[in-house]
Order: sequence, then C-alpha cells, then structure tokens
Amino acid sequence: MTAVLAALLLSRNNTMNLQRSYLETFDLRGKGSRTVVQTFDRHIEAPNWTPDGKWLIYNSEGRLYKISAKGGDSTPIDTGFAIRCNNDHGISPDGTSLVISDQTHEDGSSRIYTLPVQGGRPKLITPNAPSFWHGWSPDGKTLAYCAQRNLRFGIFTIPVNGGEETRLTTSDGLDDGPEYSPDGKHIYFNSDRTGRMQIWRIRPDGTDLTQITNDEYGNWFPHISPDGKWMVILSYDKSVIGHPPNQEVQLRLMEIKKGEIRPLVNLFGGQGTINVPSWAPDSNRFAFVSYDRLSAD
Repeated sequence: MTAVLAALLLSRNNTMNLQRSYLETFDLRGKGSRTVVQTFDRHIEAPNWTPDGKWLIYNSEGRLYKISAKGGDSTPIDTGFAIRCNNDHGISPDGTSLVISDQTHEDGSSRIYTLPVQGGRPKLITPNAPSFWHGWSPDGKTLAYCAQRNLRFGIFTIPVNGGEETRLTTSDGLDDGPEYSPDGKHIYFNSDRTGRMQIWRIRPDGTDLTQITNDEYGNWFPHISPDGKWMVILSYDKSVIGHPPNQEVQLRLMEIKKGEIRPLVNLFGGQGTINVPSWAPDSNRFAFVSYDRLSAD
C-alpha cells in the first residue's frame, strides 16, 4: 500500500477528539464573510447544507446530527444499526433521503447505505468494501463514490437502489472525491495520477478525462455550486501526503468558466473540513469546519 493510500485510510477511519470544532459558513457576496454557526467542544466534520436551505447535517463520533443553519442546538439523526458513520455522507437532490458511509460491519470496512432524511433503517447499497460516498446525480438515480477494488482505488458509480457498480477510472495512484456537476454532464474528482493531487473531471460514461487544476497545491474535494458557476476546493501545501487533519490549509474558489482560482479562507483543519457537498441552495454560501490549533502538549 502506498503512503498516500495509508494516509487516506488512517484519516478516514479514525475519529478525532482532540480540540474544539467550529461549524462555519462563508458568504461570497460583497467582499466575502466568514460566520461561525456553532462552536463544539468535540470533534465534528463534513457539513451538508439541506436543499431547503434551513439545516446543516454533520457527523461526530460515528453519528449524524442536524442543526439549524442559523445555529442553536443539534438534533441526532437515527441511523439505526449504523453507528460508525464517517465523514462521507450527503442528501438526495429532492431532500428526502440521506446517504451514509458507515463502518459498523463486522470487518470494519466502509460501505454505503441510504435511509430517509429524517432517520430510519439504513439500506445497504454497496456490498463491496471499502466504499466512500461523495456524489449524487442531479436526477437522483445514481451515486458516485471512491472505492478500493483489487488493491486499487478508483471512481465508481452505482444505481441508487443498488445493483452492479461501474468503474470509471483506473490509475496507479488515488482517484477520490467524485461529485456531479449540476447539469449531470460531468463528474469532478481529485487525482494524483500526475504525481500531485489535482482536480479532474470525467463524463459519467467514463470518457473525456480532463485535468482542471495544475498548480503547486495538493487539491482535494471539488464542490460545485448549484448554479454551476463556482467550485470550492480544499488545498494543502505540496509537502503534505494525503488529506490528514490538523494542517494549515486553504479553501480556494474557482470560477469554472474562466478557470481562475482565488484563496478565500486560511484555516487549521483538513480532514473533516469540507469532505462532502456543502453549498447552500442559493449558490452564495458554503459550510465548512475549522479547528483549534493543537498545543505543544
């Protein structure tokens, strides 16, 4: 196993309980502004913004929670037997269903399940493991995910109700973080196939592979705004392997048509900050998590 793959599994399969977490939003309007929605004295990760704009859903210590986008108390979401949810979860385009990646199975490996958005018994979608969800097609019919098969990671799709999975990419490194464009014509993802983690895209049928970013950063988790205009990405220093927690990172914004990227937020975070789709439905705001810096102790 390469160092990159080892770092990926370590960061995804362990829940941190080290420092305070800040659930935040960034508003692109005007000069841009950062708002803390809620502060937590525990580790939380990966906020999703619900399609109605009212709620944020995040994971913490193996469970999912819902909180008003304006702040306040959190409410646990019943995920049945799935009590080791990791930070790869999301909401269906119509807002009625949740998808989770959970490690409760006896082998401890992540599998993908769906359940009602209000909570309920999870339905297994990917018997094969490990599988980490990242994208839901705009028509609601297909899930996109990162998975390891035959010791190689790649981008896969599967019908939302389960069935045969389709492999879209194969490389010697890591392809991860697939997310559909709002028009359904492309799947964006990150890949280190050229030596450094960058953003790529591909057609849902596996054709037309195109590199989108090519710079000095390690770029992860492309998230496309609902209007298709913007892409926010998590960027690490080029020296960092994988997407570990507790790093000095940036959230950067690309205007997709122009291909121009600008920095928005410098923060302490990384793994857990913005793993999953987190745009508000108005395409003006997105949610993320930052963390306290660790002391020398």
